[in-house]
Amino acid sequence: MNIYALVKRTFDTEEKISVQNGEIAEDGAEFIINPYDEYAVEEAIRVRDEHGGEVTVLTLGGEDAEKQLRTALAMGADKAVLINTEDDLDDIDEYTAAAIIAEYLKDKEADLILAGNVAIDGGSGQVGPRIAELLDINYVTTITELKIDGDKANIVRDVEGDSETIEAQLPLLATAQQGLNDPRYPSLPGIMKAKKKPLEELELDDLDLDEDDVEAKTERVEIFLPPEKAAGRILEGDLQDQVKELVGLLRTEAKVI
Repeated sequence: MNIYALVKRTFDTEEKISVQNGEIAEDGAEFIINPYDEYAVEEAIRVRDEHGGEVTVLTLGGEDAEKQLRTALAMGADKAVLINTEDDLDDIDEYTAAAIIAEYLKDKEADLILAGNVAIDGGSGQVGPRIAELLDINYVTTITELKIDGDKANIVRDVEGDSETIEAQLPLLATAQQGLNDPRYPSLPGIMKAKKKPLEELELDDLDLDEDDVEAKTERVEIFLPPEKAAGRILEGDLQDQVKELVGLLRTEAKVI
């Protein structure tokens, strides 16, 4: 099987994020593979191990993204592709990302394309479905189970706290939801092997694309952190006194009653 896993370099939201002049300050920030994309990479490797074939991980960005691609290679992917947009594009939105990736994939005869359900930095969940539409292939989002049987895929997907079972024809694009699998940690042998695995770097010109062809359709106006929450208050005294104080606070400070 010819399998592609799409990954994105994102900020580690477990670490402190600083916003300066309306932009996220990258100095000192930690970057990781988008966690939902880790499910996609893991599932791609599992499908390959069961059915044979090759797993290619693909991302957009600058040379800094090579680290995340090498991590995916260390997990077990066979090769990686970086489409370097650093010098050509100032902004990449969902339209831009989907258009570039679809242009690259259009003649690759992919049987299965896996991506994260959402990126934790944007959360739109648009890129995967947009790519599938541009490639004119089937797609299923928020999958929690995937079984390949010949040219068909049997899928369980998350639907707002319940699940739905779907059968789909390959080629297929699916986006991974939490619960699909448990992504493996790169082993030391895997990390050493990843250094020798092929990592191809392309630019827009290599895809016969101009900047105008993929110009972002949306504009980011501002980035800001949510306001700090006030510390909680502990009410003391008898229960009856606490209830009276609580009602008073809800009326005078919270203004919800």
